[in-house]
Formats: sequence, C-alpha cells, structure tokens
Amino acid sequence: MDNFIKDIEATDILPILNSIKDAVFIDDAGGNSIWCNKACSELYKITPEEIRGKNVAYLESIGLFNPSVARLVMERKEEVTIVHENKDGKKILSTGTPVFDDTGKLSKIITTSRDITELSLLQNKLNSVESALEDLKFQDKHLVANGLIANSPVMFNIFQLIKRLADLDSTVLITGESGVGKGVVAKLLHESGKRSSFPFVKVNCGAIPENLIESELFGYEPGSFTGSRNEVKKGLFEVAQKGSIFLDEISELPLNLQVKLLQVIQEREITRVGGVRSIPIDVRIISASNKDLHSQVLLGAFREDLYYRLNVVPIHVPPLRERYEDIHPLILSILETYNEKINDHKTIDPGAMAILLRYGWPGNVREVHNIIERLVITTKGNVILPENIPQFIQASVTGDTPRHPDNLTLKNALEAAEKDILRRAYKKYRSTRTMAKVLDVSQPTVVRKLNKYGIPQSEH
Repeated sequence: MDNFIKDIEATDILPILNSIKDAVFIDDAGGNSIWCNKACSELYKITPEEIRGKNVAYLESIGLFNPSVARLVMERKEEVTIVHENKDGKKILSTGTPVFDDTGKLSKIITTSRDITELSLLQNKLNSVESALEDLKFQDKHLVANGLIANSPVMFNIFQLIKRLADLDSTVLITGESGVGKGVVAKLLHESGKRSSFPFVKVNCGAIPENLIESELFGYEPGSFTGSRNEVKKGLFEVAQKGSIFLDEISELPLNLQVKLLQVIQEREITRVGGVRSIPIDVRIISASNKDLHSQVLLGAFREDLYYRLNVVPIHVPPLRERYEDIHPLILSILETYNEKINDHKTIDPGAMAILLRYGWPGNVREVHNIIERLVITTKGNVILPENIPQFIQASVTGDTPRHPDNLTLKNALEAAEKDILRRAYKKYRSTRTMAKVLDVSQPTVVRKLNKYGIPQSEH
C-alpha cells in the first residue's frame, strides 16, 4: 500500500488527481482504502490519513457513504455506477472501476464521485414542473368538453379523477341534477382511456318503453316474441363490446331488469331474449342518475346489491349555481360555439353579462346552451345588451315579475303552461313513467319535454 502511494508521489499524477473537481478514491482488491484526492477529502470531510487502511465495510458502518460502490465492484467484478448519500445527506454520483493485474485478478478499485445534490433538486423541480404541465395540458385539453367546464376547483378535481380512472375498468356512478353534464363526463371518461377506439353506447333507461328495455339491452333471438324480426338482433351491450356503455337515468330501470343487470355485472355475460347461450362481454359500465339512489334503495325502488355494484367509484357533478367560477367561461365558450355555427360575431355587454352571472341557472349547462343560442339568434346587433336578456331571467335576478312581458305570444303562453304542468307533475310523481300515464302521453315525450324546458329532474 505504501509502495503504491510512493509510486504516485514519484510521478506527476498526484498534482493532476488533486487538481480535478471529481473526488477520486482508491481501494485495494480487498476494499481497504489506499488514497483519496483533495476533492474527495472535501466531499466526505476526511483526510487521506484518516481513511488509509480502513475497509469499505467499516466506512459504510460509520455512515461515511452508503452504500459503498467499491464493495459492489468487488462483488460484481465490473464497473458500477450508483447514486448514494454521504454522512451529510448529499446526493453523490459514484462510479467504481476495477483494475486487474496481468493475471486477471482484481488489483485496485478506483472510484470517482461527484456531488449532484443541486442537480438532484433541480431534477425534482423539473419533474414537478413536468407533472404540473401535464396536468395543465390535460386541463387545457378538456377545459371545455361539449359544454363541460373545468374552471372551478371542484370541476378540476372531477377532471383529474377522470384522468386517473380513464384506463381502469371500475364501474362508475355519476350523479347530479338534470343538465349538469353527466353524459359529457361519461363520454370524456370513455374517450380519455384505452377503450376510446371502441364504441361508446348511451342508453336512456327512462326513455325506452318498459316492454322493450330487455331486448334493447340484451338483444333477442329470431321469433322470440311477437313483432320480433326473423333474425338475430344484437343488444346494446353487444354493440358496446370492448367499449363503454352509459346507462343514463339508471333509477328508471324496472326492478326485474335490475336483477338481470346485476347478473351481467357479476358474470360479465349476457343472454339474448329467447336465447339459451351465454355471450361473454367486455364492456365498461358507466351509469348516471339525477336521483339519490341510496334514498331509492331505502324506498324499495332500487336494489341495494345493484346500487353497491354500480357505485364503486362515485362522481358527483355539482349544479352550476354551486360552481360560480364555471359560469363566465361557460357562457363565453358557448357563445363562441354558436357564433361559429352561424358565422356571427356577437359579444356580450358587461351589463348583460352581470345579469347572466347573477341568474341561478336551474336548468344548469343545458339551460345555458339554450339561452345563449337564443340570444345569438334573436339579438339584431353585434352586442347582446341587458334588454336582450329574457324577461324571466331579469325578473329572477331583480326579484320583480314583469307585468307586460314583451314575449307574450300564444305560443309562449302555451309553452309556459306546459312547462308549469310538467314541473308540478314531476315534483309530485318523481317518475317519468307515472307522469306519462297521468298526462296521457308517451314516456319518451315526457322525457323529451323535460329536457326541452331544462327542468331539473332531481328537483323536489
């Protein structure tokens, strides 16, 4: 060992090794320290005399560095590069290089080390920035998705949850008032994940007549019932194969079909009406309801076991009135959409915007679409002024009821009466099927008109 040091000192190598910025550490074949340069002394807070003859195992035990790259070189008999820490907690990048004698035996281990603490901190910051940029890219990409805005914290959290769920197959239950954008959330969930290249099938469980729901969902075999075609009809679950099926208004699904849906979720297979063969399905199930399904369970209107199967991951979309930050960008986004649609350049006067921002929007996003489309079409000038805002919105904001509304036509009066009847009927019966029977119209008609007037179907 002393001869090796004398050999170094007798040459010009020593000044060179001491002048370089990287730490140099030399061990013998047994891992015993021979020499280190000035940079090494500064990095590890040691002197060549203190470590001379000390084994790497001892130096590890006193925390000089952990682990020792020299020990790894001894074990592997090859060059090793690691990132480890010294006793001060600094991040060190070390490379240990084996030196073999003429017979091929390990003779020396030369280790070079560099303090990369600052570089590591910068890398962590860079990773954080890149992660934040990815979030911003995701936010920007989906800031407006078919009228769904993620400008408020609660909606941005929903978008982040969608991002995490996108490539998973967990069953998702989306809740929220009518018109908040549950369908948009479902489609965004589908389009953000691995199933995006396969079908997204939307089923409105409240709009399909009860006697047809089973055949629509599961399909049927030829001649399985009166009026069926003499050929196989695939159900919507089969149509959605490898994609996603969105069961909207799931609370309207009859109890007998709730049992069959539960079996489908559990067994991942369906049987067509009139058939005996089970058909495997690979479909992600997303459901939505504007009713409190747990309350429906307590009332006996919805199966408890199915509720828990559907509610694996809940996503609640708040009404627009509870996410005020979304209203202004939503209005501007929809305004831009309809301007492009009819090749117009309408803008909104600050006074008119103030009225729109103070309005409660009981019909949520759907109502915003309807009102902005109406304003773009009916406003004659290029600026939408306060007087262009519908009287019922102005009255809602000011608390006044206009005595002489300027839109009092027979058509408007009839629509107002129809809307009032539908609102009262839904408040009383809470079921579109019951409403259809009482009002003597078809259930799809009831559903269509509720949507037309933006009547929240979770309203009490």
